[in-house]
Amino acid sequence: MLAAVLVAVVLIVVAIRLSEAPPQINPQSLLVVDLDGSIVERPPVEVPFFEEKTPLTTFELWRALHEARSDTRIKAVLLMPGNLNAGWGKLEELRSAVAGLAGTAKPVYAFLRSPSGRQYYLATAAQRIFMPPEDLLDLKGLRVELMFFRGTLDKLGVKVEIEHAGKYKDYGDMFTRTSMSPETREVLNSVLDEIYAQLLGAIAEGRKKSVAEARAIVDRGPFLARQALKEGLVDGLRYEDQVIEELKKSVPRLKRVSIRNYIRATAEVRKRGRTRLALVVGEGAIISSEGAGLDGGLAAQEFIKLLRQVGEDGGIRGVIVRVDSPGGESFASDEIWREMNILSKRKPLVISMSDEAASGGYYISMTGDPIVAYPATYTGSIGVVYGKANLRGLYEKLGISKDTLTRGRFAAIDSDYEPLDEAARRKLREGVDDNYRVFVEKVAAARQRKFEEIEPLAQGRVWLGSQAKRNGLVDELGGLDRALELLRQRAGIPRGEQVSIEVYPTRRSLLERLLSRQVRARLPEPLGAFLGRWPTEALGRGGFFRLVPFRLDVR
Repeated sequence: MLAAVLVAVVLIVVAIRLSEAPPQINPQSLLVVDLDGSIVERPPVEVPFFEEKTPLTTFELWRALHEARSDTRIKAVLLMPGNLNAGWGKLEELRSAVAGLAGTAKPVYAFLRSPSGRQYYLATAAQRIFMPPEDLLDLKGLRVELMFFRGTLDKLGVKVEIEHAGKYKDYGDMFTRTSMSPETREVLNSVLDEIYAQLLGAIAEGRKKSVAEARAIVDRGPFLARQALKEGLVDGLRYEDQVIEELKKSVPRLKRVSIRNYIRATAEVRKRGRTRLALVVGEGAIISSEGAGLDGGLAAQEFIKLLRQVGEDGGIRGVIVRVDSPGGESFASDEIWREMNILSKRKPLVISMSDEAASGGYYISMTGDPIVAYPATYTGSIGVVYGKANLRGLYEKLGISKDTLTRGRFAAIDSDYEPLDEAARRKLREGVDDNYRVFVEKVAAARQRKFEEIEPLAQGRVWLGSQAKRNGLVDELGGLDRALELLRQRAGIPRGEQVSIEVYPTRRSLLERLLSRQVRARLPEPLGAFLGRWPTEALGRGGFFRLVPFRLDVR
């Protein structure tokens, strides 16, 4: 009965949407790039009547901003970044696209409300930057904070038991320590240095200052609006309507069109190119089957079906695989790796890394094809970890006990009630070490290097894309532009030939979403965001993981 009602609702909504005319673009249009909330890679479900809350994808924004460059109806652009939830890789993609617009004859302005360093980084690509006269520019540098749960787990009577290969593979530290290890501190200091240099470089370039001047200015932040103006970080203090009036002085009779409506309008009239290319998106923690994670994750079997579908489509000339994953289950990663290599033999292939393609996300990228990463992409983390939770202390606090019977020496090795003895730990260590050796061997083969050259770069260490490029772990620095350029070269497609890029997977229907087992949206946002990164069900039962060691959010 419920399913029938849901189907009826969906059909009614679809009928209404089909009867709607696509948005019209005025010949004197001001494109308002009003960005707020999450920017994702995989097309999300679009809930009718709530489209304004549906996250936009990196590809949608990239394509729209590129089309706006040559669209004669778009006379000016106003960038208005809000509370963006995007990593430094996606921000680099957007900043590059805005810079491309700013390099045309069109005026490109940015209007900021209470901006943080991220929003300001993006705005530095605009020709002019404005903010309200009574506001704050929260530009004060960067910081990294890691959360540790050892004290909480001790109080609960929970012990997490970890075995790992690679001295930097410190995923379990959040459960077993109360502070950073020396190895973690070394890596994160190098990460901060690289991202901070990129931020200062963007400020220096955008505001016509030296890097030393930019560094000195940031050290004086944060800034009230008038202070930001005095420091030369903004060009004027205006309210939104005043910024638009200023644009109209250069381009009269401007009519606003939001980036969402522009995407919808151009999608309706876009002609399919003679040459078809595929953009296959792998986003989220790698899991063995759909529904095993709170956000669906990068489900191996589902993703493998997509890769096969693309590989068997004779009309598709080449493929970009867009990876945005912290890794996940070890054996699921290996299955995806196998199918990626099969696809590589059937089609020209390029790997495009988003905010992160680390551990299992890096593993599945080992096809030997070109890898393009942003300077701030989290990648590498070539290592393996085994983890399981021992809940015996918690059970005892709750008055719960278990009585266990076994047959077989290691029958209780993954029990949540029994600790690991030395023999069990040695058994697991064998598996971890073997997984690690295979990982390094596959990286060495794909990168055409010797095992002895790759192993010192492995050890579970996370690298930024800029560092990975210097170490030969990725081939190019860049985003979708560079990935597409490389794919054209590999597929023999002339630069001027029109192409149609088809995204896989396509958007899911509302009915599919309503009937799925996903529950992440019901959780408080911080908890949902945290748990959504990890293959939580697999972690609970114990297993081998190619998983990035920490959730890193540089602010």
